[in-house]
Amino acid sequence: MPVISPLPFSLAPTPAAPAASRARWNSFLHHWRLRGMCSNGFDSTNCLRMEEVEPNLSPFLHKLFKEWDDRNARGLFHHDITTSEAKVLPGEHNFVATLIEGRDQKKRPTEFGMNQVLQPFHSEKFNFTKVKPEEVIFRFQETENDSAQYFDGTPPTVSASPSCILINVSPIGYCHVLLTPQIQECLPQRVDQESFLLAMYVAREARNPFFRVGYNSLGAFATINHLHFQAYYLKVQYPVENAPTERITVVRNGVSISQLVRYPVSGFVFEGGASLEDLSQAVSDACIFLQENNRPFNVLISESGKRVFLLLQCYAEKQASGKASQEFLDMRINPAVWELSGHLVLKRRKDYDEASEATLCRFLVEASLSEAEFQELKRCLLEFLATASPEK
Repeated sequence: MPVISPLPFSLAPTPAAPAASRARWNSFLHHWRLRGMCSNGFDSTNCLRMEEVEPNLSPFLHKLFKEWDDRNARGLFHHDITTSEAKVLPGEHNFVATLIEGRDQKKRPTEFGMNQVLQPFHSEKFNFTKVKPEEVIFRFQETENDSAQYFDGTPPTVSASPSCILINVSPIGYCHVLLTPQIQECLPQRVDQESFLLAMYVAREARNPFFRVGYNSLGAFATINHLHFQAYYLKVQYPVENAPTERITVVRNGVSISQLVRYPVSGFVFEGGASLEDLSQAVSDACIFLQENNRPFNVLISESGKRVFLLLQCYAEKQASGKASQEFLDMRINPAVWELSGHLVLKRRKDYDEASEATLCRFLVEASLSEAEFQELKRCLLEFLATASPEK
């Protein structure tokens, strides 16, 4: 195995972080180094394809794209996303539709009930400690000092490090990966402040608005109950990113909270604050409130961590209670974070050919909360955040 390069980017917090946050994250993240799982047979010409399109990639994306292209060339994915059809639908929102026939039949199956957002981790079920070694792209390893370090002879296992970036073997976009914080700890799929901040740092270090990080809670179409975030690259504005917003309030150190308007999915937009850590804490507080109250949700980290969308839904509940429309059940769309954000994966040629903004809007409205449900949840959430924040 060749010599492994050091971490090509710093995961240190911003200088404006509060003292307590600086102390915690300086010790937890500042000394991390990256171990790449390279192959001796990597075809270097394969990674030039994206660099020709995006010549000014950050060091992080440069290495990530290179390693992902390697896994694609080695045939590790269930389908070749680079040959999938995709189109932007005309209309007010410009939804993106991608055709991946049979994707739902090739994915790893969901092995838990969809009626509880918080569920215990079960080691006997599939989890990310069971992935094949070649599915691991990076491993984050904490070290004792700040000096650059190199690793050779790195064992092909995830067991030696706390956090990993893995390929998603059923990708819906270019460079679709999974961020698995503290993978050895076997944490269930639930947001905590430290793991969410790690996801925010990854989004920031990408330094590219077309590389977004997402999160699905249980009950909101996460399929594996092992803590993970997702990310991929799509060079188009998501419809939710262009949706009008209406400011509701300002909380922790200037973090602004708005709500989406004239968009088929109910949700909030968090932005601003004195630092990325302030923004991350406000969002993670909101996520923790939702999951502790058994309310499914999805999160989109946008604009390299400058804006975060918290999206609310109840589609799994409607499916379980027999209230979901048969038309949409037949389409087999799982409204996870990417779908709610406006990138919808369709599994049948007929649905793709006939896709329209009107149909997809009707589906997203059905997946989302009613106006009355949203207003009540908004009231409860804002009351919680007002008491959780040191300043309003």
